[in-house]
Amino acid sequence: MNDGVILLVEDNPDDEELTLHALEKNRIGNEVVVARDGVQALDYLFCTGAWADRAPCDPPALVLLDLKLPKVDGLEVLQRIRANERTRLLPVVILTSSNEDEDRLRGYSLGANSYVRKPVDFDEFVRAAGQVGMYWLLLNQPAPD
Repeated sequence: MNDGVILLVEDNPDDEELTLHALEKNRIGNEVVVARDGVQALDYLFCTGAWADRAPCDPPALVLLDLKLPKVDGLEVLQRIRANERTRLLPVVILTSSNEDEDRLRGYSLGANSYVRKPVDFDEFVRAAGQVGMYWLLLNQPAPD
């Protein structure tokens, strides 16, 4: 399995805890870094702010991105990821409660690799998180450096 970091961008503490539990339950042992707003996510990705000491040549293996975020929303984060040469090929999975057609269309138009609606049922959520993790960290072949 890809042992790289998973960047979880999630402002809801309950959804954060649920996602972390689902990854653990599915034996996805990657380190998870949590950004609780869009600014924190961008700081992590571009090694600025609190993450200025992080090596820029060490991107996460996967970004799990919520859309409804404070400070900078998820679609803006995605747009900035795709606009930067160093991060434009990062696997980004939108993981959100939004089922709006417009959000899906904008997400894919901005370059999301996948759009997963958070299931309301706990067991379904655990199963969905496991499938996302297994696909993106085990089966998917990332772009070469």
